[in-house]
Amino acid sequence: MPTAQTDPEDNPASSNSCCGTLPFPELRQPVVVGDSASIATSTNVFWSWPVLGPLLVENESSDARDHCANERTFLSYLRLSVYMAVVAIAIVLSFHLKTQPSDLELRMAQPLGIIFWLLSLSCLVLGFGNYIKTLDKYSRKVAIVQTGWRTQSVMSLIALSIVGTCVILLVIEKMQADE
Repeated sequence: MPTAQTDPEDNPASSNSCCGTLPFPELRQPVVVGDSASIATSTNVFWSWPVLGPLLVENESSDARDHCANERTFLSYLRLSVYMAVVAIAIVLSFHLKTQPSDLELRMAQPLGIIFWLLSLSCLVLGFGNYIKTLDKYSRKVAIVQTGWRTQSVMSLIALSIVGTCVILLVIEKMQADE
């Protein structure tokens, strides 16, 4: 009687890897986005079981492209959040290359740093929320326009804070040059 051939990758015990197997393989099973079973078990495909499983997207029309665009948008929010956190830390530490910070700069450093840190966190939360909402709507085949009053207000506040901080720093620089 012939025996069935098995792929060595299918059997983790026969793996010749130096690291062995990763723990909890049931947590890494793929979740098919757009599958009717995954939609019925959870209100949002992002939080469906298994939580650590990769999300697989069936490429019907332009679904995979749209999901990749959604991920790139989230990564842009993440990048902006990291940049603003770095700026917040630099402001709080009163980073100067040539001169010592003035007394006025030292008094303004902590409030400006806190503002930028809070805006960094709000940008990260907004980006993550948009990612999850868009992923859920894509999985239910719902058309979506990714904008809203929350996104517009947070991004406007970030832009206003950046421009305002630049103006404040230019005024401080002018005041120091006049002395």
